[in-house]
Amino acid sequence: MTALGFLYPGHSAEDDYQRIEHLLGSDIRLDVVHTDIGEDAHRVDALLKMGSADRLAAGVEELRLTGAEAVVWACTSGSFVYGWEGAHDQVRALARAAGMPASSTSFAFVHAVRELELRKVAIGATYPADVAELFAEFLTAAGVEVVSFHGAGIVTAAEVGEWGEPELLTLAQESDTPDADALLLPDTALHTASHIASLEKRLTKPVLTANQVTVWEALRLTTRKVNAPSLGTLFTREPLVQA
Repeated sequence: MTALGFLYPGHSAEDDYQRIEHLLGSDIRLDVVHTDIGEDAHRVDALLKMGSADRLAAGVEELRLTGAEAVVWACTSGSFVYGWEGAHDQVRALARAAGMPASSTSFAFVHAVRELELRKVAIGATYPADVAELFAEFLTAAGVEVVSFHGAGIVTAAEVGEWGEPELLTLAQESDTPDADALLLPDTALHTASHIASLEKRLTKPVLTANQVTVWEALRLTTRKVNAPSLGTLFTREPLVQA
């Protein structure tokens, strides 16, 4: 049994992790601990507080008791908002507090893009445009070419968590561009686990979603390799990259 730990802010799309655990169909357990979201707002000042070291550290002890072998901060905006260097500092602090390998969803996207050898990506974000632009800047700092980014202007994770397949499909179609090798959907508050394969079929390209890459990143940290086609192209390619 491989136990993977996730620090998830608040409550919105955490049931994606139950769904992914089922789809993995292996001896893998996904343990989710909820962190204090504070003010639910896709706004820079609120996101900085959400991803602060003390809030992340508060959930670490509970994860250790589950026997987790690695931990991922399951929040994209609460990591890339710190910038490339700041996000590294955040993950290092989390690893020290947890006493185990650590990462975040923002870095999960970077590693997944590299794993699939993607050159150009489009971003379909639920966030306001200024926050979506910060994610584009983060990817650019990682050497990823962002050909377009779209912000849907949703301020709260609670609202995003209420989205269903029609809203998800609309976001994907509005955000994709012909010159992008893949579409990235960065919000962990967005339910995507049941729709990745259908999105890829419709767009005819890889689709990377926040909760999908977060789980993949935890597997990467523990060097586990799992083939799960229903979770998209990312889960059909081997070997996993080693960072």
